[in-house]
Amino acid sequence: MRHSRSVACSSALLLAAACLLAAPATAQGAPATAGAGYVALGDSYSAGVGAGDYLPGHRSCKRSSRAYPVLWAAAHGATAFAFPACNGAGAKDVLTGQLGTLGPGTRLVTLTVGGSDAGFAAVMTSCDLGGTSRCLSAVAGARSTVDGSLVRDLDRLYSAVRDRAPAAHVVVLGYPHLYHLKGSCEVGLQDRARAAVNAGVDHLDAVIAGRATAHGFTYADVRADFAGHEICSRSPWMRGVDVLAPTESYHPTAPGQARGYLPALDRVS
Repeated sequence: MRHSRSVACSSALLLAAACLLAAPATAQGAPATAGAGYVALGDSYSAGVGAGDYLPGHRSCKRSSRAYPVLWAAAHGATAFAFPACNGAGAKDVLTGQLGTLGPGTRLVTLTVGGSDAGFAAVMTSCDLGGTSRCLSAVAGARSTVDGSLVRDLDRLYSAVRDRAPAAHVVVLGYPHLYHLKGSCEVGLQDRARAAVNAGVDHLDAVIAGRATAHGFTYADVRADFAGHEICSRSPWMRGVDVLAPTESYHPTAPGQARGYLPALDRVS
């Protein structure tokens, strides 16, 4: 990932970055009865990208049977479960394409969204290929987007969720740190860049938490659950760059969904 790596590796990373940036955000519909008791909304982290064992139908959404919403529904015997979360979805995509299964009978809504809006894929492309200076600049740009358009888009989305599901307990889950600093990685970003990426996640989570609580929703912080299991840790629950499966890059593994996200949801649901 650093300039010291081979040209061939850099070309592979460019391909991976292109695929990450091309993640679809439109094919979000999932068959379910309107007013399902539990509705899982959101982006790739909600859908379970990176966890494998993807469900049939809407293949571009990459919904996994190992995603935390599916695990929670199975553990709690949810009989009316809708799972419209989709890879690449931003707040506007959730607003326009994922709310159809909400209704007066909905009792639980979970949601992870905001990373795509912040330009997460573009940030990681800059960090992987552009060195520390470009990485820091990309993170700063993402923070500005989070403070501007994302705040407005989250407010519109959260208001719409409450309007459509007035009786629901709405849980908004955040994002984990990507990197374990001073960890086991011998190549890749410098720790200064890794720390900047983690700080960007902190800022994104803080904004999401603030808007969620302002709308009366419950915010679930997953960073402590993933602590010690980030990229460059000895037992990572996050995927680094995968040139063979680029869409999986920088997403939780199946253990990350089961041991990171699911416990965070269980604590507040």
